[in-house]
Amino acid sequence: MYEKMYCILFNAITDRLRETRNMNFGRAAFLLEEAQRQAEAVYLESAEEKTASSS
Repeated sequence: MYEKMYCILFNAITDRLRETRNMNFGRAAFLLEEAQRQAEAVYLESAEEKTASSS
């Protein structure tokens, strides 16, 4: 789970730094927010699987 979250966020940050260098700040912020949502979904999905397996 943490590896997947790390990859999502690391790649998003790398890509968004490129957007920032190109002064496309609105797009960079939007894409970072999307990566944040993706990483959160991975975390929540993992938490749900753990809860379901312990029931």
